[in-house]
Order: sequence, then C-alpha cells, then structure tokens
Amino acid sequence: MRTVYTEARIYRGGRFEEGQLAVEQGRIVPVGTQRADDRIVSLRGLWVVPGLVDVHVHLREPGFPQKETIATGTAAAARGGYTAVCSMPNLNPAPDSLEALHVQTDLIRRDAVVRVLPYGCITKGQRGCGTLADLEALAPEVVGFSDDGRGVQSAELMEEAMRRVAALHKPIVAHCEVDELLHGGYIHDGVYCREHGHRGISSESEWRQVERDIELAARTGCRYHVCHVSTRESVELVRQARARGLRVSCETAPHYLLLCDEELREEGRFKMNPPIRSREDRAALIAGIQDGTIEVIATDHAPHMAEEKLRGLARSAMGIVGLECAFPLLYEYLVRRGVITLERLVELMSVNPRRLFGLGGGRLEEGDAADFTVLDLDAAWEIEPAAFRSKGRATPFAAWPVHGRAVLTVVDGRPVYEDETMKTIR
Repeated sequence: MRTVYTEARIYRGGRFEEGQLAVEQGRIVPVGTQRADDRIVSLRGLWVVPGLVDVHVHLREPGFPQKETIATGTAAAARGGYTAVCSMPNLNPAPDSLEALHVQTDLIRRDAVVRVLPYGCITKGQRGCGTLADLEALAPEVVGFSDDGRGVQSAELMEEAMRRVAALHKPIVAHCEVDELLHGGYIHDGVYCREHGHRGISSESEWRQVERDIELAARTGCRYHVCHVSTRESVELVRQARARGLRVSCETAPHYLLLCDEELREEGRFKMNPPIRSREDRAALIAGIQDGTIEVIATDHAPHMAEEKLRGLARSAMGIVGLECAFPLLYEYLVRRGVITLERLVELMSVNPRRLFGLGGGRLEEGDAADFTVLDLDAAWEIEPAAFRSKGRATPFAAWPVHGRAVLTVVDGRPVYEDETMKTIR
C-alpha cells in the first residue's frame, strides 16, 4: 500500500515547491494516478525536507547507559527531525577494533529508531596518543574516524593516520585541542572568565591543531573534517584551506552561533568543550555559515546525568544536549531574523552532511529512500527540557521561545516520530 502525502511544501533541488510525495516499500515512488487502496495524508501546507542528519552525537552506549542509550538517544533524534546520526566513539569498549565496534552495532540493530552510523577510533582506546586503531578492519563498517573528546597530540601519529585513512576513502573527523595549552581551563578565556575568577581555555588550543592538521591533510590527501569549530581563527583557516582546493570541511553547533561568553551563568548547563566563545568569535561563525565556509551544523549532543551538571561551571561535566531543540532554535534565531534562509538551513542540517559523508539521499526524488521530516514552521513554543526524550536535560536554551518543530519523522517509509499535529490533520 502506498502512502501519499498531499498539500505539502517539498524541498527539491534547493528550493521549496508545492506538491505531493508518495511512499511505498520504504522508497519514494511516482505519485501518478490515485489508487483505491492509497493512504492519503493531507499535510495542509506543512514543509517537507530531507531527513535531518547530525554528524556529531554521543549516544553513550555501550558503556554509559546511565547517561543515554541507543534507544533514548535515537528517540530524541527522531523527535528533533533527524533521520540519521553519526555516533562518536568515546564508549566502553571504544570502537578501535571490529570486536569492540560490534558491541555497539549489535545495540544499534536492536534499539535504534533512526539510522545510526558509528565512527571508529583513530587511536587505540580513543586516547589521542599511543598507537593507531585497526583502521583497515574498521573502515567498511564506520562512517569515518575520530577520537572526539581528545585531540591527537602527535603530528607524526596524525600524519600516519591520515595516510592510512586516505587510502580507505574515509574522512578523519577531528576534535582539535592542544593539551599543553589547556592549563586546567574549563570556559573560554574571555570576558566572563576574567570577571568571575575562572580558569580559561584559550582559542589557540583549538586553532593551533586545526592549522597543523590542515597542512597534514594537504600533504596526505586525506578528507579532513573539523569538529565543532568555535573560534574565528579556525573559521579563517578552513576558509583558506578551501580556497586552496583542499578536501577540508568543518561543522559548528547551535550554541556557538547563538551564545557568547558574556551570557554565561554559574550553571553546568553552560559548560561544554569547546566552550562558548567571544562575541567576535560568534560573528565569525555566523559569517562562516553565510559564505559557505562552515558547511554543517551538528549538535554535539552530549548527555550526562543530572548530578554531573549541577556542580557549577568549575566542577560540572562538559557537554549539553541538543538533538530535540537544534532546528527550532536555528529557525527562530537565524532564519526568522534574516541571518540565513530556510533553504540554507536545510543545506547545513541535511544536504551538506549527506554529501560530505557520502550518505546519499537528500533529494526527495523517485527511487530515494523515504527518509524525510515534516516541519510545522508556525508552531510557537518554549524549549522544555523536562519533555526531552533524551536522558540528558542540560541545555543553555531552557525556556527560550521558538517557532518551528518536527511533527513527523519518517525513516525507510516508516514514521518513527509523530506529534499531536499529525493526529489532528489526518
């Protein structure tokens, strides 16, 4: 039986057009003539986009199910409009071998409601040093290689990793952080830090390693992607690398685009790594998404137990959640305020991640997998952490007013999230 979604505004070829979308056996099929057994769903002018993709999430399982599980993390992703997420390797066991990876992929097959594409470790034990993981064995089953949470400290080790990964046609996805420049810091070394007596993390600790890695990528030909860029220097380095024709890309996260360190509070929900930076850094990041230097927005969804986030800025764990509020925040504070267009936001959250990571789809054309998200852009609400499906609740955006939300998320033609809006419009 086909399901035909009618009266929709559908994103195709970089723009929205009014039309219909037919789904059968997990694929998008021609609408053609209506059949007697068609299931008709009128969307009444709602917006249909290729399923959102988050290339940077922490699902915490295996190893830390008290923080998040595959089941709760992917339920959160579905509610946020994501049909695919890429899971970071700071797990136990860390996926540095096929045996360790399969502990995770068995859980994914059992519990995931959206597509989960795991990263393999760059180094053994995801330590950022020592010896390299079993890259060749892992390559067929991972989306790329990362030691997220730790920067690879040795240039020689990173160069070896890049040479081997380049031959495997996978990306290196790097958390850039020079350990010797951290000096025990935990928030940005800026205005708030100086005024409140905290220890700061310098911008240089990030951009120095970005600078190093770009030159290594130029030398090795490796596809190189920088995680969660937060500084103006990192943006400029990526801009220059792209101008040189290097295979370099980067992502940033909603909190770096919407906040600066002057807005920090003495609460753990404002603590993440990298930290929220300066007003000037935020302006550079916004310029980067406007001119195409930054091609992806990812959440760095990093859930922790409540007690780990209630110890203030100095002692709380680093990390916030973001899957369930990323789109409405960006739609409200970037699109509705004229910073970028809705079409650009779809590129940053769906089209570009698919292209850069070789995930396919993103066109909503006949023959594509039926992975899409239906958005109600008129919905007005407030970010409410208590309603999150994630186990994590820590977000600096609690109670922020927003417009826009996913009302239906479809993976392989199957609804994996549906809100009350969809129940009332049928």
